[in-house]
Amino acid sequence: MSHKIAPSLLSADFLNLQKDVEMVNNSEADWFHCDVMDGSFVPNISFGFPIIKQISRIATKPLDVHLMIVNPDQYISQVKDAGAYLMNVHYEACTHLHRTIGAIHDAGMKAGVTLNPHTPVCLLEDILQEVDMVLLMSVNPGFGGQKFIEHTLEKVSRLKEMILRKNLQTLIEVDGGVNLDTGKQLIDAGADVLVAGNAVFADANPTEMIHKLKSIAKS
Repeated sequence: MSHKIAPSLLSADFLNLQKDVEMVNNSEADWFHCDVMDGSFVPNISFGFPIIKQISRIATKPLDVHLMIVNPDQYISQVKDAGAYLMNVHYEACTHLHRTIGAIHDAGMKAGVTLNPHTPVCLLEDILQEVDMVLLMSVNPGFGGQKFIEHTLEKVSRLKEMILRKNLQTLIEVDGGVNLDTGKQLIDAGADVLVAGNAVFADANPTEMIHKLKSIAKS
C-alpha cells in the first residue's frame, strides 16, 4: 500500500484558502488535514466547524479532522455535519476513550486516536483494535513549523510492531516537522500517512512538493 499525504491546512494562506484547497484538490495528495485548536488543550486557537464546512464544499478529497481540544466528545455531531471523513481525538483528552471511539463510528466516521510526544504507544494496547488510525505527534501540538522530535521514529516502529502482532489494519499517521528527509525516515519506520504543513505550503511549488512526498520510496 502506498503511503498517503495529508497537507495540513493550518499552514495554508487563509486570505486565499480556496486557492490552496483547489491546489490540494489538483495534486497527488490523498486527504486534507484540518487542525481544530481551542486555546485550552493546546496554547493556540485555529479555526472551527464553519471553516471546515466551507472547505468540505469544495474539497474533492476526504477531510481528516484533528481535534486538539478538551471534551471532544461534545462535538462529534458537529464534526460529522462539517463533512469530516475521519475524526481524530487525543488520548489525553478522553476519559472514556472506548465510548468516544464508538460514538465516532456510530456517527458514520472513521475514528483516530492521537498521542502527544510524551505519551507511550503501549497505552493503546487495549483500544488499538477499535481504531482506524493512530496519529503520533512528532512536535508538541499547537503551532506549525516546529522541529521534528527524533524519538518519534522509535514510537512508529513500536506501534507498527503492535499492529502487526495483533494482525490489524490500523494506519499510522505522523504530524509535525515532516519534510522529505523526515518523511523518508518515517516511511521506513512504518508510517502510512504523512501530514505536511510548512513543507508544502511554504514551498515555491507546493504541488511538486506533494508529488515528491508522495514519491518517497520505502527502503
